[in-house]
This record gives sequence, structure tokens and C-alpha cells, in this order.
Amino acid sequence: MSRRSRRLLSLSAWAAAVLTLTTGCAAGGGSTAKSGDTSANGDVTLTFLTFETPNLTTEYWDAAIARTSARVPGVKIKKLVSPNTDYTGYAKQLLASGQLPDLMIGIAPTDFVKAGALAPYSADQLSTFVDPTAGAINGKSYQLPWATQAVPLVYYNKDDFAKAGIASPPNTWADFLATCAKLKAAGITPIEIGGGGTDTWADQYPLVATVSTDLYPSDPTFVADLASGKASFTDPKFVAAVRKVATLASSGYLDKAGLSRSYDNTEQAFRDNKAAMYPMGSWFPASADTKPPSFGVGVFPWPTDSGQTVLPVDTGGGVAVSAKAADVALAQKWALAFSTDTANLDAAVNADGVFMAIKGYTPPADAGPNYLASYKLYQDALANKQTVKAFATNDALPSGVTDDMTKSLVDLINGSSSPEQFAQNLQNSYKKNTNGG
Repeated sequence: MSRRSRRLLSLSAWAAAVLTLTTGCAAGGGSTAKSGDTSANGDVTLTFLTFETPNLTTEYWDAAIARTSARVPGVKIKKLVSPNTDYTGYAKQLLASGQLPDLMIGIAPTDFVKAGALAPYSADQLSTFVDPTAGAINGKSYQLPWATQAVPLVYYNKDDFAKAGIASPPNTWADFLATCAKLKAAGITPIEIGGGGTDTWADQYPLVATVSTDLYPSDPTFVADLASGKASFTDPKFVAAVRKVATLASSGYLDKAGLSRSYDNTEQAFRDNKAAMYPMGSWFPASADTKPPSFGVGVFPWPTDSGQTVLPVDTGGGVAVSAKAADVALAQKWALAFSTDTANLDAAVNADGVFMAIKGYTPPADAGPNYLASYKLYQDALANKQTVKAFATNDALPSGVTDDMTKSLVDLINGSSSPEQFAQNLQNSYKKNTNGG
């Protein structure tokens, strides 16, 4: 559930959204139900904050909620829908106004934990998950680690590769640059990026890839070490990873026009052959398999200097429970049922291309070819211990730093900021957004 911008709603939009929520309909309940309401038959109504995307539709959520509620007697769910893609920012606004939902999915839990707003799960409750400590904060898990996404993989247009005389995907960084050069020489823009409108997050994937694959194998605690001062964004290894992005931009290998495109339009640009490669999270196959492009799609991990596979992953995204839920135990029981129901897991795979992080789970037989190709890369990397956290996606960076990062990336890509300046901007932002500033 990684696709999220960090842009906050304006005050007027927020007010309109709250009005929408307070008049919205509940799944399986009346439209006026409030958190903690008890119906005549004793059922407790719990509010559940979801979000909608082209993949995760109203119908998807309603079906999953209905299946789960059938497994957990005594609960009625009032579904709330985030009015924009900043699910975390919206939930923070609800927290500030005393309206934090009982159940929330896809939020970044760090700031809520600092506020004491979330209830932790026990070790027993987490025993069914592949990585029960993924996303843990101070040794406790506040969000179910139910799904993994590779962030990013590189999806590519096989026809463009053939036209440029490229026989196979690159493994090393040198090969990757050579691949880009061949594509450019053939009149093909090598790499698609996004970042327009409220989807500023869509410009970050080349940076996420370079930092994760270059820095994290030797320095997996980099982000944690920022807080103690043991690490800095100005460290040479971080700057070197940023320099790779700058090289792609200055060489004309990035589709800079994409910086003005929304996420949906960025994906469409790749479909429309505006660029040959598309670094994106492993949710893209949900679209590519449902509505195949006119060309064959391939996939490979972001190349490293040595050619050794390093796959950035984000595990988490599951349901969090408010510490002030009307019935925390019942809310957690419902959250666990939602996250382990096989039909719900299959639906998430087919709708959003996620790798379900539940022990013993096998993807459905009708999973598409692009999903299966991506899933195999993940399974191979997992088996060979080649996965790392995805920078800025699976790390507890303050949200303000992430905002500043996506904005500064525009200047880096356009050439108006150097890698050193970019790194210093991030370090300044980190100090400003933490107690160190």
C-alpha cells in the first residue's frame, strides 16, 4: 500500500471530507453509526478508514469487509474513505479533531505511535505473519505486516529493447547506463518518471532504488542512525547514490516531462511508449495483467555496481487499531480476520499485485504473468537473503522530510540542484522536522 502522496488537504477540503464521512454509509450498518455505537442486538460498530485507487475500488473494499464481518460476530463496520492519496495525513487530521477511526489500513504508524494513539499487537497475534517484526517501533508492532511490495522493480517494453538491439536486461550499473544509451540512440526515451499535481511521490523511485541498493546492504540502519547523529544525508555514500540519479537526468535518460504528470498519467505514458523502462512498485502488474499494454512487458531488479541482486522491499501496510477503539480486543480480532482471510488475500493479489506476507499462503492460480514474474524475483531474493528495506518507504522518516525530498528531487532532476545540495537540503529538513532542529 505504498502509493501515497504526503500533501495535506486544505482546510476547506478537509471540512468537506469530514462532512462526507459523517454522512457516509456503513458496510452492513446504518449511515448514522458512530464509533462504539451498540445496536439493539448488541453489535459494536467500528469505523474503518480505507482508501480507493483504480485498483482498490469501492466494490473491493465492500466485499472484503463483508467477508471479514461474517467471520467476526458482534461487529458492524462503518467504512470511511480517505478523500485523497495521503491516507496518513488525513488520519492525522482526524486524530487532531478527536475523530481517529477505530481501524485504519495503509497508514504510516510512526507519528500515531508517538502520540499514543495506536494499540500494539501481541507476539501471538503476529505469529501467522512471515515477518512479524516488520515495521516494529521500539520493539512493538502497531500495524499488521500483511503484505510486501518490491519498491521498485524495473518494468520494461520488450519491443523497445529489441528495437534498440538490447538482448537482455542489464545486471550491473554500467550495463544499465549502456542500455539507456542504446535506447536514447534509437530515439527512445529510456526511463519514465512521474511527480505532477498531488502525486509528488511518484518522482522518487530512481532515488529509492539507488539509495536502497547502494547504501543499505552495508548500512542497513542508516535512517535509524540519523537520529543519533551517527549518520547524515551528507555522508559520501548517500551523496554517491544521489549522484546516480543526477547522472540519469543529465544524460537525458529520464522523461522529465513526467514531473508534471499524475501517477495515473505516468503509467499511461509508459503504456503509450513514451519511455522504455518504468521503475515502479510491484503493484504495477495488477494493471499490466488486467489491461495488457500493446507490447510485451518484462521486469528486472534495479541494477547494482557489482551485478549482485539487491531488492528493496516494503512490508507492512496492514490494519492498525486505535488505542481508544470502543473494543480494542474485538477490533484487533476483526483486523486479524481481515488480514488472514484467504479470499481477501487472493483479492488483494488480483487487485493490487501485492505479495501477501502470510505463512503458507500461495498466490491464486489465476494470478497474471506479470505478477508471477515479479513475485518470482521477490521469492528468489528472499531465499538468497538479498532483500533490504526500501528507503523512504519502509523507514520511519518524518513526513516533512519525505515532502521536502520529493520537492528537492524536481530541482535535482532538472539540474538546478547538485547531489551535494540535495543531500544538504535533506539534512536540513531532517533537523527541522525532528527535535534536532
